[in-house]
Amino acid sequence: MASQEWLEKDFYAILGVPQDASKKDIERAYRKLARELHPDHNPDPSAEERFKGISEAYSVLHDDKARKEYDQIQLMKSGRGGFGGMPGGAGGVNLEDLFGNTGGSGGFTDLFGDLFRGGGSGGAHRRRSGAQRGNDLRTHITLDFADAVKGTTTELRMRAPGECDTCHGSGARPGSAPSTCSRCNGRGLITENQGAFSFAQPCPDCEGTGTVVTDPCADCGGTGATTQDRIITVRVPVGIGDGQSIRLAGRGAPGERGGPAGDLLVKVAVRTHPLFARDGDNVTVRLPVSFPEAAMGAKVKVPTLDGPVTLRIPEGTPTGRVLRVKGRGVPGKGDLLVTVDVEVPHALSPEAREALEKYAAAAPPADRSKLEELTGQ
Repeated sequence: MASQEWLEKDFYAILGVPQDASKKDIERAYRKLARELHPDHNPDPSAEERFKGISEAYSVLHDDKARKEYDQIQLMKSGRGGFGGMPGGAGGVNLEDLFGNTGGSGGFTDLFGDLFRGGGSGGAHRRRSGAQRGNDLRTHITLDFADAVKGTTTELRMRAPGECDTCHGSGARPGSAPSTCSRCNGRGLITENQGAFSFAQPCPDCEGTGTVVTDPCADCGGTGATTQDRIITVRVPVGIGDGQSIRLAGRGAPGERGGPAGDLLVKVAVRTHPLFARDGDNVTVRLPVSFPEAAMGAKVKVPTLDGPVTLRIPEGTPTGRVLRVKGRGVPGKGDLLVTVDVEVPHALSPEAREALEKYAAAAPPADRSKLEELTGQ
């Protein structure tokens, strides 16, 4: 979108390419940065903003017409572009000398802002030009605990903007096609005289695209997009947590004038499990054991998300001790942490009571020396 913000942004520097970079070099640089900065792979909080920045830079520089317009704007900003046959540079006219610096009201930036909005005090509403990235869309899904831990693939149904199935995004009625704009002859820019100076600005008829739809599609009204029911396949990564989001690149609202589609952000809610919980990449569970099992040691079955395993309870295990079962947490990342709960029976049979009394007579008393030492009692 051609805007006053273009004056302050160096899209070439954002992508790390020279101003004479080829279209292929721009695409290669964008893909490399997109892989590094995509929020699904980069936990740095600033990565998402930088990702949006490179997406905006790419949408402009990868589109020939938008790039040409951007280059002309930057050229005029630097004073090298010339006005009405008056070259900038050495001996030429510097824009800030003529109109003041970028910070003052009525200066250089305000002048360009007026031009982007149509020019003059009676300017029309702000025009959009060039390829436009589509908006990001947001939705949510609810997963079972096991699916969140182990990962899964699910289908998401949503009603949202999408590419028109009738015209396939062109905006033109089937059998026809957008035609070259007669006002700008396909350049997307027109030259407007402002007294002794000439300025290039987006063509108001084609909004900077160079083409116009003379026979619009009946289903989308020439926009190239319709709101429709969509079924989207979502790949849920292993170990996703409650409240986290999955970003599906290019599955958001369709772009305009050949621009890339936005992203779809899917927020995840995880259902609680009656037995298991999460501690980072580890799965946790509490295991009841009897006093004899804890005192003498035992082998007991422990449930996991993939079926039961046999766990050895060491002799003399106290309540609250955590035992680890390797590899039974988030696949490839975590373990199963088993917290031992030594159960005390609520009632004893006569036989059990007699046996316990014999044990109490033979067993050493509990060591309370530290309590006595600290309290003096």
